[in-house]
Amino acid sequence: MTSGAYNPFKPAPSKTALQKIFPWTEAPLVASAPMRLISLAPLAVEVSKAGGLGFIGSGNDQSNLEETLKHALKLSVEAKLPIVGSKGETFLPIGVGFLNWGADLEYTLTLLKQYRPVAVWFFAPRSTEGLVEWTTKVRETTFGITKIWIQIGSVKEAVEVVKGCKPDALVVQGADAGGHGLNNGAGLISLLPEVIDTLETLVETRNIEQLPTIIAAGGIADGRGVAASLALGAEGVVMGTRYLAANEAQLSPGYRNEVLRASDGGQTTVRSSVYDTLRGTTEWPKEYGGRGVVNKSYHDSLSGMSLEENKKLYDEAVGKGDEGWGESGRLTTYAGTCVGLVKKVQGAGETTKEVRLEADAVLRRLKG
Repeated sequence: MTSGAYNPFKPAPSKTALQKIFPWTEAPLVASAPMRLISLAPLAVEVSKAGGLGFIGSGNDQSNLEETLKHALKLSVEAKLPIVGSKGETFLPIGVGFLNWGADLEYTLTLLKQYRPVAVWFFAPRSTEGLVEWTTKVRETTFGITKIWIQIGSVKEAVEVVKGCKPDALVVQGADAGGHGLNNGAGLISLLPEVIDTLETLVETRNIEQLPTIIAAGGIADGRGVAASLALGAEGVVMGTRYLAANEAQLSPGYRNEVLRASDGGQTTVRSSVYDTLRGTTEWPKEYGGRGVVNKSYHDSLSGMSLEENKKLYDEAVGKGDEGWGESGRLTTYAGTCVGLVKKVQGAGETTKEVRLEADAVLRRLKG
């Protein structure tokens, strides 16, 4: 067996590896993505309550984070989720996601010191050096209670992040993911094994100490996707698009209805800067674009409509509320290529349990 090559006879990771870190969780771990403005305390706590790990999407604006964390603590206590560890340490049984290019580190540290969520999710830094600063200061502030999750979208990113930050978990995002990701990326089925092989080689050559926990993201919407991700080498998965149909997701009915309507996501979604430009969210580093459902805004941009006219029509659509969404509408529906697998509205906890049971059934069938 060559160095770093996939070994099908290698023992699988301990089923309880992640459960030791997050004791209320069940295997395989299903986490909810920290979708900015959409994934708040109710969604995150429901996912954790169901044996997963829910993330609050704090994004680049921390102005409402303290209120959101207070709400998450209240809901966690009501759900009887653990908030005190075996050594008497207090923690919040959810994670918080940050867009490092715009998030406020110093203010964030004061809140993390007080609430100590079990994980933070870092994404889209302007530099690796800035990411190292975030990682170092969060570990110091929370005494290691808050685990560091870092999202990457390429092998190069994975190597830089693991060497510089030594994350507890590496979220490997494939190109099928909805919302923001690298403009140039590979699908999860090729990206994930290459990231693992590369990092294993670095461990063998002692360029890094150990592999972080590998979490798969991008295009996963049901138990089949979870099982496939585990087969590729992941120890847990993240879903975003599937949770857009959760009762607890904070989004307009028009947005949710468009997620339920759309299908054939490889044809009906696209990664582009068009929606960021029209919405005015242009602070993203240039290498990132947002995948969303194509509509009139995108088609008109493609056909040569001026930005001024397109933005005017977009702003008019905002005033129409839920009627501004749809195939002939103009408002943004960020979603992944798995959007056609999202068929019903239900609670986030129910979704978490359903997907985990589906994955278990698939794995049992394959084993049998």
